[in-house]
Amino acid sequence: MSLTQTSFFCPPTNISSKKLSPQTNISFFPNIHDNNLKYSQRKESGKAAVLYNGYSYFTSPCHPLELELPKYDQFDFDVVEDYNGGIGIVEFFAGKNIFLTGATGLVGKVILEKMLRSTGVGKIYLLIKAEDEEAAFDRITKEIIDSELFKGLREMQGTSLEAFVRSTLIPVVGNICEPNLGMNSNSINMIRKDVDVIIGSAASATLNERYDLLLDANVIAPQRLMRFAKTCKNLKLFTHISTAFVNGRKEGIILEEPVMMGENKRKDSSDNLSSIPRLDVSDEILMAFKSSDASTDYDTTKYLRKLGQERADLFGWHNPYHMTKAMGEMVLDEIREDIPLLIIRPSVIESVYKDPSPGWIQGNRMYDPVMISYGKGQLPAFLADPQVAMDIIPVDIVANATIAAIAKHGAVNKPQLNVYHVSSSALNPVTYSDFFEYLYEYFSATPLAEDVTVDRIKFFDNFKDFSEYTREEISRKSEQKISRIKAKAAYAEKVCKMYEFAGFFPARFHTENTRKLLQEMSEEEQLDFEVDVMKIDWRKYFQEIHIPGLRKHVINGNKMSS
Repeated sequence: MSLTQTSFFCPPTNISSKKLSPQTNISFFPNIHDNNLKYSQRKESGKAAVLYNGYSYFTSPCHPLELELPKYDQFDFDVVEDYNGGIGIVEFFAGKNIFLTGATGLVGKVILEKMLRSTGVGKIYLLIKAEDEEAAFDRITKEIIDSELFKGLREMQGTSLEAFVRSTLIPVVGNICEPNLGMNSNSINMIRKDVDVIIGSAASATLNERYDLLLDANVIAPQRLMRFAKTCKNLKLFTHISTAFVNGRKEGIILEEPVMMGENKRKDSSDNLSSIPRLDVSDEILMAFKSSDASTDYDTTKYLRKLGQERADLFGWHNPYHMTKAMGEMVLDEIREDIPLLIIRPSVIESVYKDPSPGWIQGNRMYDPVMISYGKGQLPAFLADPQVAMDIIPVDIVANATIAAIAKHGAVNKPQLNVYHVSSSALNPVTYSDFFEYLYEYFSATPLAEDVTVDRIKFFDNFKDFSEYTREEISRKSEQKISRIKAKAAYAEKVCKMYEFAGFFPARFHTENTRKLLQEMSEEEQLDFEVDVMKIDWRKYFQEIHIPGLRKHVINGNKMSS
């Protein structure tokens, strides 16, 4: 599959096919801050030792990144006038037609529910994998409307629900990974004529997925969607759901800035940047698909997962998922021309905090395997710096910030690129030490398995010591067969290894644009579209909202065995 493939009668676009020297300086945004800002020398805040994979371990109660963070009232915000009328979220969405991909996923589903329940949105076209429209509508009904997340909408609509859904939600048979998004000509013409806003929420979010599949879903598919957007007659805004971790291994305070085409994300301080080639998106895609064709069926998946991790390591990302999401941003900005582009970058997304159903979560995701293993007494240790902030953000705050930002920038309709970090580490951080203390308080009283004692977690700074301790503790506590003990220990090691990048993450995400958004919202909008992370009480969130939600929607829902 080629990035130069013509879709929707758009002229083909080559993505960075020209080789550039490492010294070449390209800037599409000359007026923004340099992404490689040098931060002031960190003050020593306690004894330091070398951690696994080269990160620094700090024993002081205050993590050194705190020294780089301004206080809440010291953020360099522009003076914001009195917005008595607010952004006009409801007014903007009234009668607007939306094209949404990824509606059956976590973020897309919550965005969809909020638009339906809290705005007077017009039609919402949903791209759904299905054989035909009837099958697509069946998926919408079973996987979306019938889910507990939509209980409030069902109650609000009452007997009018079916008529409301059929008049508002338009199933579009398609697939982001097929030419023309897999849509037929009737759907293409209908959406092209009607749509006001496109929201691209579909993606492959598996951290260690095959490299070719990640490139197809996270790089090529957004390009297809943008090509289609350029043919839409009344389009006001293209919104792309990304991740804050597109910033890779950069350290310090990460600003809300675009990813430049071809740049890598290696650490400035220790990496020899002159020896690293510029990232060429076209070359990466060609390499992955050639490797896929050349490999045998038996070893293709294993090889392509290894290839993806190797390329991510080379160019400065923690895993190929983060890297391909960054490449997707590069491609969108390069080919968009005068299409207004809004990029939303959430950090680690977890369950609903407040609205509409506190604790609602879809799937066993991100830190949930860690919590479940710990609650079953199968995770005695963790690979992390206890003073590092684990940047978690509830999914409803992500959805609300997305909707508010769409209203703000869609009303302006200028060919700008705007980036929003939706995260918690800069303003309301929760450390791994606090996180596991909250879990201990909960699970020591109500563990997830019978006859299990949950102890306080023990932190390690290298994988070898962590692995030895974990195997010894699981063996000491368990009376099961040795094969079962080894399997539990191997799973604990796999989980911790997968999220090791977050356990020693040396950066925090600045959220100036999101804070400005909050300031511009009216009091009513702030209540209806909650985006203020400073209101979150993390102990209450984990113990009274998230873990009960995890029990209800994941553990009991999947009938997971202990």
